Amino acid sequence: MLITGLVLGTVLGYVMQRGRFCVTGMLRDIFTLKTWRGFVALLVVIAVHAVGLAALTSLGVITPEVDDFAPFAVIIGGFLFGVGIVLAGGCASGTWYRSGEGLVGSWIALLTYGLSAAAMKAGALQGINSGLREYTVPLTTIQQSLGVSTWALALPLAVLTAFLVAKFVRAEAAQPKIAQLAAKKTGLAHLLAEKPWHVYTTGAIVGVLGVIAWPLSAATGRNDGLGITTPSSDLVRFVTTGDATRINWGALLVLGILIGSYLAAKASGEFRVRVPSGTQSVRSVAGGVLMGVGAAWAGGCTVGNGMVQTSLFSYQGWVALLFIALGVGFAAKLWLKPAEPINPQDPDGYTLSPSTADATRAASAGGLAVTSAGDADLTPEPSGVESSGVLAESGDRKSPEREPVLVGTSAGDGSVADSELGVGGFATAVGLPAVSVLERPADGGPNDVSPKLRGGLRRVGERRFVLDTLGAVCPFPLIEAKAAMQQLSSGDELVIDFDCTQATDAIPRWAATDGHEVTNFEATDDAGWTITVRKG
Repeated sequence: MLITGLVLGTVLGYVMQRGRFCVTGMLRDIFTLKTWRGFVALLVVIAVHAVGLAALTSLGVITPEVDDFAPFAVIIGGFLFGVGIVLAGGCASGTWYRSGEGLVGSWIALLTYGLSAAAMKAGALQGINSGLREYTVPLTTIQQSLGVSTWALALPLAVLTAFLVAKFVRAEAAQPKIAQLAAKKTGLAHLLAEKPWHVYTTGAIVGVLGVIAWPLSAATGRNDGLGITTPSSDLVRFVTTGDATRINWGALLVLGILIGSYLAAKASGEFRVRVPSGTQSVRSVAGGVLMGVGAAWAGGCTVGNGMVQTSLFSYQGWVALLFIALGVGFAAKLWLKPAEPINPQDPDGYTLSPSTADATRAASAGGLAVTSAGDADLTPEPSGVESSGVLAESGDRKSPEREPVLVGTSAGDGSVADSELGVGGFATAVGLPAVSVLERPADGGPNDVSPKLRGGLRRVGERRFVLDTLGAVCPFPLIEAKAAMQQLSSGDELVIDFDCTQATDAIPRWAATDGHEVTNFEATDDAGWTITVRKG
């Protein structure tokens, strides 16, 4: 029955949203954070998938078919796809479930991803697609080349994955406790809609759902499991041509991901329509196109290749995953950078390096304020502003009520373009999207001074600074937080305002890992948070 695709997709979308499960971040962290923790979660999916599909195949329930390896198409397509998912801010499944969180940038990427995939598979670019994919070599799976059973690969992979999971879990247990948001729900509601899900638990659930997906899909005549690219293409073809045959099990699967992620986001207070900056909008368009073209050439995305084909031990799956990772690393090197600090000798500003922090505090009795990366409006605030709120472990103080106002950013030439509408200008730093920001009202005094800072950093009191990253897509809140913290002295407090869902785990985890103290972590609105980190 086709409806099983919608049901399973809804569950999958819910799980991915609650577990912050995105392959882009897992691969990106290898290059930006130098950690394989997230990649091991992907291995969990692959290992569970591999054992499950091997069992179903041995029992004769399913009969997977693997195409001959098209090396040039897979290598080029995989690399382009990797670049695309960094620009778009999420992989194929991640783009679907982030769309359910209300991220308009993901809506844009999803549209161009589906359109370009459809053009490659059945439209104007079909000749380009088939031209590169028609060159193949007679290689399908690793076990076929070695002349061994699939079990000879699936079981060792499962053992290796279990070892790596145990290693990272032990390492986490030895680290300081990671700050969490205070619980507002109890029982099952707390577990399903509030409590953070461990990435390895989420990976295991995704793997099980992938195993279940194959026989359900095969029962409708679709001999495949989880997949995102072809179903996304089919939806576009249905909308543009009215061909009802395109509404198949896979198409309902991806629609279910959207529904499930929306339900999860609403239940957890993480849904809010968030409009990207012009810069991020352009990146979303370009990223979506590269995703569609790359996935069509490679024969799959991070799900079809990175989870399914790898679990079948096909050459296509593992080679594609390798070059997707290389594409992610290449794009991360180019675009995932913090705002560049102003040179201390710049007459328009200075950096808050440890060597100048004391002088900065002495010269800034009135407080400093800027609102976004690049040249920005200067909004003075009084020093001594204190934030209310508590950690999850305590509950003796109430969250503050905040009245945010929209503040525009400078066009970079001395004018304040868009300020009346509260729409931010483009960032001048490479890799940092400029956005409209939600700002606390300023109440400056006659002694206010406002030198320009980069990265949205502003001073609100003695040894207290605020980094406003509202509107920035992940991983920019973490990137900017790390860069800002490097400019502060030990004991300084950094208040980070953000609305990127993934950062609710990434920022507290970074603080614990790097030896900083989280003194406050709370939700400020739907899909809005603030966290205060004291530098260790």
